[in-house]
Amino acid sequence: MKILVTGGAGYLGSVMVPRLLDAGHEVAVLDNFMYNQTPLLDICHNPKLTIVRGDARDKKIVEKLVKESDALFPLACLTGAPLCAKDPIAAQTILVDAIKMAVDFSSKSQPVIFPTTNSGYGVGEKGKFCTEETPLRPISVYGRLKCDAEKIVLDSGHGITLRLATAFGASPRMRLDLLVNDFVYRAVYDRFVILFEAHFKRNFIHTRDVAKAFIHSLNNFEKMKNEPYNVGLSDANLSKKELCEEIKKQIPDFYFVEAAVGEDPDKRDYIVSNDKIEKTGFKPDMSLSSGIRELVKTYQILKRNQYANV
Repeated sequence: MKILVTGGAGYLGSVMVPRLLDAGHEVAVLDNFMYNQTPLLDICHNPKLTIVRGDARDKKIVEKLVKESDALFPLACLTGAPLCAKDPIAAQTILVDAIKMAVDFSSKSQPVIFPTTNSGYGVGEKGKFCTEETPLRPISVYGRLKCDAEKIVLDSGHGITLRLATAFGASPRMRLDLLVNDFVYRAVYDRFVILFEAHFKRNFIHTRDVAKAFIHSLNNFEKMKNEPYNVGLSDANLSKKELCEEIKKQIPDFYFVEAAVGEDPDKRDYIVSNDKIEKTGFKPDMSLSSGIRELVKTYQILKRNQYANV
């Protein structure tokens, strides 16, 4: 198939695109390269890859690329609550308006597989798993806009939405601002972290398993279409304190303590069931412990030291 991946040079896209190429697909990437990184250089030799530098909100470019594609993975996004809160107008145009435009240009024969977020669950009930039937109660601009976009995709009649857990792991377009990635970095270089509201729970998923979930959804589109699916590690519904305990198993001198005062501005707190997608045959490959091990090696290469003296 020929697959259009908007935001294909991003944190998830730069892991996903090589796997799509390895599976024999042609891939067209639309990205504005806003972070001035070079994540796709090592696959530019592949004749099945097309790269278009442009904006996912550009009607002329998007219409042409959608018409030339067999399937659409709209990944382009201002990702995360802080970034969307900083520029809510841009967030609306990229997370919702651009998705609607791309879906409107597509036909019923073109699968649309869209990554939303389990952030939409907001604050869950203690001890109760959030399933795809759980009411969505987003508590951030980011969560609300992702929920709005999910409805557009599902209402189209030819879409699947993947409610992704908090992603972790190495990527050619690396992010250090994700919870696991951030805590492992602190454990490697600072050797300590101070936790605010350490009991808040979250679910997690590796970048490679996000890519695997997209390919699985494409390969099983007819039986999965028009439904949302939680995508996470079923054995990794962990609090921040429990996450630190997992990191300490591999970095023994990592010290963490809960602050007696202060609070986390991110109020998400929930546990998630991934049974629905697992029943379709999807199983993640990367455990949390293997992802932590990978990140420890990653941070021997990558160091955030541009403003440091040492």
